[in-house]
Amino acid sequence: MKLLGKPSPTEHPLSFEIDDKPFEETLTAWGGVPLVAQALRSLKTPSGVRQHVRIKQRDRGLEEAAVVESFVVLNAVGGECVDDFAQLRAEAGLKELLGHELPSPEAARQFLNRFHSQEKLDEAKESRKPEQLAFIPEEGDALAGLGAVNRELVRELGGRCAGQRMATVDQDATIIESHKREALRTYEGERGYQPTLAVWAEMDAILADEFRDGNVPAMMAPLEVAKRASSR
Repeated sequence: MKLLGKPSPTEHPLSFEIDDKPFEETLTAWGGVPLVAQALRSLKTPSGVRQHVRIKQRDRGLEEAAVVESFVVLNAVGGECVDDFAQLRAEAGLKELLGHELPSPEAARQFLNRFHSQEKLDEAKESRKPEQLAFIPEEGDALAGLGAVNRELVRELGGRCAGQRMATVDQDATIIESHKREALRTYEGERGYQPTLAVWAEMDAILADEFRDGNVPAMMAPLEVAKRASSR
């Protein structure tokens, strides 16, 4: 005769009840984003932006520091273009965690466009030699200001890592494919851009950068970026 054992767990009702009332709390799927923002703020980046980046044309809307932080957040969550801000703006919980809303795609696009200096671009075109196709324009005041923010960030980071005695600078250019009409063909054939980065290898921190058209060779005038990297 088979003995009856203890009841199966499947014979008991589940230990929770379904509540069909909606939550009053604000929810978000980006719970880790505030850690990125807090790291940025702890490195005094907002004060650096307020001091060096002044490109707003109107008082309304987000201040420069909030927009810069928004772009860092966009990059941290894997965003690939300004249109991805639309999805982040739909997250009410993310706005509550950050303490500010994120820019709309159009506002973000306009913000980036203000870093463009047509004057510097025209000067570079006029000063190139007849046989020269590629050229590198000087940075305008807006881009130079953003570079100053990064310089102060790196110094703040270095000051907190006094035990780090070695700084290997890894400088290289990377091809970024683009389908914009203005994008020029790279040496590999596709259209895009070829920015140069100088990275502090031990800290995985960018020391200096230079945005370049796709047709600019990686070895064209590398000294300027190297100088900026060493001045950090």
